[in-house]
Amino acid sequence: MNESRKGTKMAQQQAQTKNGAVDSQNLDLLMNVPLRVTAELGTCRMLVQDILKLGTGSVVELDRLAGGPVDLLVNSKLVARGEVVAIDDNFGVRVTELIQKPT
Repeated sequence: MNESRKGTKMAQQQAQTKNGAVDSQNLDLLMNVPLRVTAELGTCRMLVQDILKLGTGSVVELDRLAGGPVDLLVNSKLVARGEVVAIDDNFGVRVTELIQKPT
């Protein structure tokens, strides 16, 4: 077993009480840890020469349909999908699907 797996398993064991419930004091320590959340509209691959040609008004075609779901990633791991919504002057994502096993 590699070192990171050992550390993870040990941390999980330490976070549990004798009856298997998560120790709320240990869980509280994690509640204020910041995570990077990203909404991904789509992706594409481009050659350097095509990127250098981009300018104001250029359109980059993505691998998703317009109006289709966007991916919601937490620390680069897919956790949900949703739809883009407008909130005042900002964009947001309304979650429509939770991913059962984040990748």
